[in-house]
Amino acid sequence: MENHGGLEKKYGLFTAICMVVGIVIGSGVFFKAQTILEKTEGNMPMGILAWFIGGAIMLLCILTFGNMAGKYEKVNGIVDYAEATVSGRYAYMVGWFLTTIYYPTLTMALAWLSARYTLVFLTSVAPDFPLLISVADGGCIVGPECMALTMLYLCCSFAVNALSPKLAGKFQTTTTVIKLIPLALMAVVGIIVGITSGVLTQNFDASAAVAAAEAANKSTGTLLFTAVCATSFAYEGWIIATSINSELHNAKKNLPKALFVGGIVIIAVYILYFIGVAGGASTNQLIEEGATVAFTNVFGKVLGNILNLFVAISCMGTMNGLMLGCSRGMYSIAVRRRGIKPEIYSQVDKQTNMAANSAVLGLVFCAAWMFYFYLSNLAGTWSGAFVFDPTELPIVTIYAFYLPIFFMWMKKEKTESFVRRFLLPILATVGSLFMILACIIAHKMGCVWYLIVFAVIMLVGLLFARDRKNKNQD
Repeated sequence: MENHGGLEKKYGLFTAICMVVGIVIGSGVFFKAQTILEKTEGNMPMGILAWFIGGAIMLLCILTFGNMAGKYEKVNGIVDYAEATVSGRYAYMVGWFLTTIYYPTLTMALAWLSARYTLVFLTSVAPDFPLLISVADGGCIVGPECMALTMLYLCCSFAVNALSPKLAGKFQTTTTVIKLIPLALMAVVGIIVGITSGVLTQNFDASAAVAAAEAANKSTGTLLFTAVCATSFAYEGWIIATSINSELHNAKKNLPKALFVGGIVIIAVYILYFIGVAGGASTNQLIEEGATVAFTNVFGKVLGNILNLFVAISCMGTMNGLMLGCSRGMYSIAVRRRGIKPEIYSQVDKQTNMAANSAVLGLVFCAAWMFYFYLSNLAGTWSGAFVFDPTELPIVTIYAFYLPIFFMWMKKEKTESFVRRFLLPILATVGSLFMILACIIAHKMGCVWYLIVFAVIMLVGLLFARDRKNKNQD
């Protein structure tokens, strides 16, 4: 097996599955349950349908890319697929987007959420815990302690991934197991308690009245689109696991398995957890107070508060997986002799077997996006023009990047079966277009501001798009 860029085979199938599950299942499942109920105006069946549609779109893309993983293997999954199907230039632009926008926006968001839920847990256990800004005034969200803790988590995650990739893999496995405990408990116990107490039945009965009102107002479609868009954050991240294909034992066999098994686990966990939460509290309570009230009702106040600790750990695990992709972003470009100083960012540290220079740049991008996120979305210091949600819009953008890859796969791979060559990519294309439309409906003007920023960043990337190896040969 070719050793691409000097990276060693250090991960097995179980670790890869844990990375898929661990990267995807993070904070989204905990706070998006509340968001989806808000978007559907308390319609539980529509909420379940939104989770299912979002999961189905993810799984179709997983199956399509899983087929590609069985054919292509270099250093960064989706970049490899773009290069093999479309062109080297297109692969570079995909890699540039991942490196400068996708990875850092999601990584910084998870670092902030890790910090937020850490402080929520501390203040719930110790109400007198000192914060410069009180909890009531948003100290756990925008306070200096939250921002400092965010940067600390980013730096720690960077250090773990840059200095000890094997330790990062073990941390991913551990946090994945930990985060599944409260989800499984809420799914099983919440459903049982909800059926026994009648709360689950009441919520579905109330949903019937909501559905009738929606039908009268003809708003059902709009509500479903916005709810599916909200699931994008909770379901995203699985593609990052493909960035380790050159470090995975028997990658062509194990990566498709990891993607598929991980995808099924994620969908099942999300839907069952959502139903379990509905068994612990009324939809009105969930909309107003979030999932914590369901945990408190089902397990008591003490265990309900512990939920916040599990959420923090869950976020850290997801952040670790995102940093794994973030640290390899510029490296995936540089090994193709493109981008900023490829001779620097393609280097692999001999002691740690890690692309340290690429990892440092990834951390810088995370910090820059965190600064924007704080000013525009958290503190509200920056308002009006160029204010958009950097936690959802970059996610939906990746679906647009998938489309040419799917099309060229169908055009080029003439030896594949009908299902692998046409059916799955067509369904994945329809799903991707659905997600893009849902985003436009949900974010409206925010999409315009984001696309302007996106265009500027991509134009900058074009300045470094030329193959430097070819330039030297000229």
